[in-house]
Amino acid sequence: MPTHDGSWPQGTPCWVDCQVDDPARAREFYGALFGWEIEDSPPEAGGYLMAMRNGRAAAGIGPKPEGMPMPSVWTTYLAADSADAIGQKVGAAGGALMMKPFDVLDVGRMFVGADPTGAVFGVWEAKAHGGAGVYNEHGAYCWNELHTSDYKQAQEFYADVFGWHYIEIGDGEHFVYSTFSLTQDGDAVGGVNDSTKMPGDNPSYWLAWFQVDNTDEALAKAGDLGATVMSGPDDSPFGRMGIVQGPQGEVFGIIDPTTTVGEPPSGA
Repeated sequence: MPTHDGSWPQGTPCWVDCQVDDPARAREFYGALFGWEIEDSPPEAGGYLMAMRNGRAAAGIGPKPEGMPMPSVWTTYLAADSADAIGQKVGAAGGALMMKPFDVLDVGRMFVGADPTGAVFGVWEAKAHGGAGVYNEHGAYCWNELHTSDYKQAQEFYADVFGWHYIEIGDGEHFVYSTFSLTQDGDAVGGVNDSTKMPGDNPSYWLAWFQVDNTDEALAKAGDLGATVMSGPDDSPFGRMGIVQGPQGEVFGIIDPTTTVGEPPSGA
């Protein structure tokens, strides 16, 4: 079981949570789907729920902010040494702060921003809560990727703000995709996908992927629990995968990385 203690390096996808109309309903759905043990937070946390795997934090579930109309979503948070400093960089690089930096009790400091292409993300400065304590196993997040309507602009933005380095792994025409790392020769910690290569209207957004032991079983179970299977199961060099829309409209990916078909692209 891959585990992590303390804060994550700046620029790493360090946490995911969903904002929904009915957290109690989401608690039932995700608890059944991923086997999460979901704990209540203190009353001052505003109804936020903490999903645990073997005693370690895996994800969060919370109500939508009052007075802020929004769809139900999964949000990817990027680690920051200083949320305030990164917030200034976001503005300078052409992004926007949807919620300015604020303290979350004694557990951290955060803000919610949007990149110039419209993709919304969170930034987390760890204090008592370092972020995900478990990853890359059944029921934990294993990958986060940006789907963007302006590929080059998005790459430039995140490079300016977080110093990301990119490796292009797509064919450059039909599949335009890069992985990003924190250093020139570092391990990939996420991906960027050119959504204009997909059919239909594809707004920019961050997609969180959760690892499962069996994609077919997970998709079937999600459907039985009231979710909509948007795609899959599909085979790939990275694993057998599918995209799911939860019962309240939030979208996420699931993947079994142990079941692969074909060779990964060069550089992946």
